[in-house]
Amino acid sequence: MAAPYELIYYTGVPGRAEHIRLALEEAGAAYTDTGSLGSFDQVRKAVTKYLTERKPEEEENPPYFAPPMFKHGDLIISQTPNILLYLGPKLGLAGSREGDVYRVNALALTALDGLSNEVHDSHHPIAVDMYYEDQKEESKRRSQEWIKTRLPKHLGYWERALTSDDSGPWLLGSTFTYADLVLFHCLDGTLFAFPKAMEHAEKSGKYNHVFKHWENVKARPNIAAYLASDKRQKYDWGIYRYYPDNDVVLE
Repeated sequence: MAAPYELIYYTGVPGRAEHIRLALEEAGAAYTDTGSLGSFDQVRKAVTKYLTERKPEEEENPPYFAPPMFKHGDLIISQTPNILLYLGPKLGLAGSREGDVYRVNALALTALDGLSNEVHDSHHPIAVDMYYEDQKEESKRRSQEWIKTRLPKHLGYWERALTSDDSGPWLLGSTFTYADLVLFHCLDGTLFAFPKAMEHAEKSGKYNHVFKHWENVKARPNIAAYLASDKRQKYDWGIYRYYPDNDVVLE
């Protein structure tokens, strides 16, 4: 019997584990998720034991810094892109040509850098451990600069990536990969955090393939079913947060 897939992450928001959930859901793979265990305290205990308790066979390995983590048999992996790099080929979501897995990984890393990490830093520009309210003015300024300079750069890159191969609608042409799922969730989260700015970008007509890509992924049968289910957690206090003062339209 094959070892089960076990996702280890907190509950309450999609978070960095959402990219992994989307890959598993797209592939129709069975998995367990600590985020569905029950109360926040129950989930926290289930997750933190992996950060604090060390088994004898793990003593020579570095400790885990933070979730998400992924357990498959005796193997435990941390870091979202690292988990996806492991899972992608197993789920048939890493391409089929020689070197595709690295192309897919590079695309996923680029999306996570620009449309996940940078979006998070827009509402916590000074320190992660400080409340948003304690860095509100800095956050507003950071968001304005990000919308003005960085958002067009990122959307422009993805527009070029999606038009570089005319054989299909995905980042690798006709081949759907986990990079498409990562980009989808990054776009989806940015749409939540900056709805006015993203609407303005869409109406500009400069990034038609980018927004069409978001729609195409959202419409895939397994993804559509997942998004409509209780498994899909709502955006709130995680990476993607909506603060009206930060969402501006800059000509």
